[in-house]
Amino acid sequence: MTPISPEQDAEFMRVALELAAEAGRCGEVPVGALVVGPDGRIVGRGFNQPIRRHDPTAHAEVMALRDAAETLANYRLPGCTLYVTLEPCVMCAGAIMHSRIARVVFGARDPKTGVAGSVIDLFAETRLNHHADVEGGLLADVCGGLLTEFFAARRKRAAGATPPC
Repeated sequence: MTPISPEQDAEFMRVALELAAEAGRCGEVPVGALVVGPDGRIVGRGFNQPIRRHDPTAHAEVMALRDAAETLANYRLPGCTLYVTLEPCVMCAGAIMHSRIARVVFGARDPKTGVAGSVIDLFAETRLNHHADVEGGLLADVCGGLLTEFFAARRKRAAGATPPC
C-alpha cells in the first residue's frame, strides 16, 4: 500500500468536492465521494443521487463503493481509502465496514446524522468486526460551505421546482 501524503489527501478531497458540486447542480444534497486504491489510483466515484434514482441508498459513499467494487471486481476493498465531503451516516458507515475500507477521510462534520464522532462513533465501536482509520475535518470549511450555500438557495427556490437533472 502506497502511503498517501497530506497534499494528496487534499487533492483527492478536491475531486470529491467536484463530485459534490455535480450533485448540487442536479438538485441533490451536494455530497461527493471517491475511493482510492492501495496504489493511489482513483477506483470509484460517486455523488448523492437518491432523488433522481428513487433510491434511498444512493448516497455518495455507496455510489463510490459500488463503482470501486465494479472496477476492482471485488466487493471487498481492502487497503482502499474513501474520501467524502460529509461525515458518513449510519447506513454509509455500515457499507464502509462491510467493504473493508481501510481508511475514511471526510470533510464537514454532520451534527444531525454523522456517525464518525458527531452523534456517535460507529467506527470506534469495539464490538464490530471491522475498523477503518477515520480522519475528519479535511477542507471542512469548503465542504461545509457548499452545503450551506445549497440549502440557502433551496430555501429561496419556489416550492415544487423541478431539479435540473
